Amino acid sequence: MLAIQIGLIGAGRMATALARGFVEADVVAADSILASDPSEAARDAFARETQRFVYVCDDNVAVVENADVLLLAVKPQQMDAVLAEIRNAVRAVALVVSIAAGITIERLAAGLVPGQRIVRVMPNTPCLIGRGASCFSLGQHATKADAETVAALFSAVGTAFEVPESLLDAVTGLSGSGPAFVYSMIEALTEGGVAGGLPPKLAAELAARTAVGAAEMVLQTGETPAVLRDRVTSPGGTTQAGLAVLKEQRFHDAVVDAVTAATRRSAELGRATK
Repeated sequence: MLAIQIGLIGAGRMATALARGFVEADVVAADSILASDPSEAARDAFARETQRFVYVCDDNVAVVENADVLLLAVKPQQMDAVLAEIRNAVRAVALVVSIAAGITIERLAAGLVPGQRIVRVMPNTPCLIGRGASCFSLGQHATKADAETVAALFSAVGTAFEVPESLLDAVTGLSGSGPAFVYSMIEALTEGGVAGGLPPKLAAELAARTAVGAAEMVLQTGETPAVLRDRVTSPGGTTQAGLAVLKEQRFHDAVVDAVTAATRRSAELGRATK
């Protein structure tokens, strides 16, 4: 267990999932986490979801003053105001971790005192159920120990990988936006099942479990999706018939284009918030 005080600025769904994950994985003690949010509704939801084992208030400065790790879980458009408010309260020895999409380490550093240790993280929504895929990048003054701390924290809600900051827009386009693309595939599979006569509830569960099972096959076997696809595709069979339609409809290209568009938009949002 890490002997650190964690301060969360922002108590939304992701902050709630992180706080709960940190405690349930025994990474930090419940009484070592303090959160703040100006929204009473967000504070109430946070308290309810964490079963009130983490204290939440409406005072950002109070959260910042004692934090060893300060986690910024605010919307990108709110970041400038938050940094201006807490700049002089952040401890010089604190590690500042941001999960705000598009806000660069350079931008964060400009809003904090010189020399502050900063790590930028891109998590995704499956963190809410402990199955997240997060990537993080170290700022100029962050240390190897900081990388280990961040890896331990975000591994509590899934997996965490260190990458150069130049790759975080692509991470956002793939794992950040990717769940929505997978949900769209599950939705389409469900509709196909219903069109074939399945009850909607059964079709939805079969579609979701098929997606989960296929993903686990990739992770557990170490085989490429192409190899696994070929193993279930018999010449002239049902799978081949379906794959022919996906190819005709440019399914592969459409997904690649979707990730590319999301990546490009992430970069645009980062520039727009400067």
